[in-house]
Amino acid sequence: MSDYTLLDSSTEHNTTLRLLQRGDEFTIRVDEQHGELMHSSVHNSEDVLAEIACQHVMGRESPRLLIGGLGMGFTLASALRHSAPCARITVAELMAAVVRWNSGVLGAIAGDPLKDKRVDVMIQDVGKVMRDHKNYYDAIMLDVDNGPDGYTRDDNDNLYGLGGLETAYESLKSSGMLTVWSADTDRNFTQRLMKIGFEVEERRVREHTDNLGAIHTIWVATRY
Repeated sequence: MSDYTLLDSSTEHNTTLRLLQRGDEFTIRVDEQHGELMHSSVHNSEDVLAEIACQHVMGRESPRLLIGGLGMGFTLASALRHSAPCARITVAELMAAVVRWNSGVLGAIAGDPLKDKRVDVMIQDVGKVMRDHKNYYDAIMLDVDNGPDGYTRDDNDNLYGLGGLETAYESLKSSGMLTVWSADTDRNFTQRLMKIGFEVEERRVREHTDNLGAIHTIWVATRY
């Protein structure tokens, strides 16, 4: 099998991301020591992350949705498929290169979701977006790093710690939902969600639609 070709790289916020291609496959890798962050053929759990949140708010008038982490656009594409025409979806992505890649070479693999008129993109820390919008969102979907134990940026600890989760709670409307994607389970994270006041459910989702591949974790946290 042929090697990947480096398409682009970018260093932002003390993190180096590399975009690579092999045939019709794309991968984003972080730094040299950590390896693959995401791959274009593996996104079922990201699809489900958005589907759960959007189904929860289906029927609300002009729901406001927030996605933390653009990735390769699959979470956003799923949110668009499961949202009404009146929905407004904000994507907060810290890395400008990721937005640029999704506006270019990566766009087609997820169906060019950034072109949808319901979407607003902010090159911003999702934590700041939540702090600036209290009691505002009907649903928040977090797919930042590899989850609570991710390795891209130390600042992500603030997002998944008690302070970050309290910010998410306060950013949601009553009966709003927070869904969080993770490559692994984390009992301590579940306990932190409950301590903040969320009603919490953990779901295990395969990375492929054919029920094959690794099992990822999605936390479904509801504010009542």
